Amino acid sequence: MKIDNRTKKILIVDDEEDLCEILQYNLGNAGYQTEIAHSAEEALKREISDFDLILLDVMMGAMSGFKMADKLRNEMQVNVPIIFLTAKDTENDILTGFSLGADDYIAKPFSINELTARVKAVLKRALNDKTKNQGKLHFGELEIDTVKKRLIIHDEKIELTKKEFEILKVLIESQGKVFSRDDILAIVWGKDVIVTERTVDVNITRLRNKLGAYGSCLKNKTGYGYYFEY
Repeated sequence: MKIDNRTKKILIVDDEEDLCEILQYNLGNAGYQTEIAHSAEEALKREISDFDLILLDVMMGAMSGFKMADKLRNEMQVNVPIIFLTAKDTENDILTGFSLGADDYIAKPFSINELTARVKAVLKRALNDKTKNQGKLHFGELEIDTVKKRLIIHDEKIELTKKEFEILKVLIESQGKVFSRDDILAIVWGKDVIVTERTVDVNITRLRNKLGAYGSCLKNKTGYGYYFEY
């Protein structure tokens, strides 16, 4: 699968200004778009999900690269690929990096050719994974596959009716957005079908029961409607 570098955007996070400029110059020559942040705090002010890859230094100021990666993966649920760049290359450091969700780990000093090759490999792997997982949404151990129309929790398939699945899909795909009962009826049942608002409540109750611990993610905003929040 061929990658068009011109469409790929890389965030470089490192407190070494000279290295950032070298990386930006060489990655730019390779056809990538790049932005620079000289600290984890500065990087987190960006819209991280707009990037296709993060080159992340480990040893920085108040917040290390490891801490930033942990925040991205576990708090913000951001799955943008990460390559750690660091002089810390002991086995424990490398294992820590991968345990935090790193896609690669490059020890300093490194050659630009090696870096460019690894960037290309990680982006290709990410593209393959994205294609393979297209239509799948993950929230912890909950996976909803909108293509195959199935719900998996803790590796176990949960049986849902067609309407239950459609309601869940609507709420999950617009996480945090409140849908009124009328909104849900119009989207799931259609405007020409006569169904009472109580039908939505009944289906939500069934969904909560079937979702188990994740049932609490289906929330009700009194007087407005329902929304999903993980």
